[in-house]
Amino acid sequence: MSRRDELLTVPQVLDELGGVSRRTFYRWRELGRAPVCVRLPNDELRIWRSDLVAWLASHREAA
Repeated sequence: MSRRDELLTVPQVLDELGGVSRRTFYRWRELGRAPVCVRLPNDELRIWRSDLVAWLASHREAA
């Protein structure tokens, strides 16, 4: 079940996170708590889906 990796926009990531606000996401970036981002030459941010999945896994708590 291999999914092709893709670059996600910030709005796509916010949607994947269940509607986290843009402000919260950028605050997490300031604090170094956001997933790894790629800054494009036009200054837009993208996040590899594989990095988002790894970031989410790293925040999983034992039930």
